Amino acid sequence: MRRRRDPVGPGQESVWDYPRPPRLEPTGRRVEVIFGGAVIADTRRGFRVLETSHPPSFYIPREDCAEEHLEAVDRTSWCEWKGHASYLSIHAGGRVETGAAWFYPEPTPAFAAITGHVAFYPSRMDECRVDGERVRTQEGDFYGGWITDEIIGPFKGAPGTLGW
Repeated sequence: MRRRRDPVGPGQESVWDYPRPPRLEPTGRRVEVIFGGAVIADTRRGFRVLETSHPPSFYIPREDCAEEHLEAVDRTSWCEWKGHASYLSIHAGGRVETGAAWFYPEPTPAFAAITGHVAFYPSRMDECRVDGERVRTQEGDFYGGWITDEIIGPFKGAPGTLGW
């Protein structure tokens, strides 16, 4: 059973108003990813994926990522909406996070715009920011949602939320 919605204030979005199937939306907001003392990604040309009960995931153009810190790993997954995902390890400052980012080499037609874009698990990075605001991470180890003050839950991902 789903928890009661959190109240939505001015300038906020409830994840329970996001669509299913998810919607892809371009964003000109500044999105930054920091790990091991290095800026891994920095863009104003990203996309947000908005899906019912999930905080947005941000997809950053690969050309706005520091390629020297990304390395392909032998891991894949499948999303019913976006298709087959491949994963990347992030390495910087003598540290490595295996499978901490993902991308869709050949996404479904509805998500073709994120071809060549990378998404990061904020829980696995030192810091992720949207327009300077430090992101809070979505609970659980499967979803990679980015929670900012404007995003209201409750959010799927924590123990006991799979049945929502």
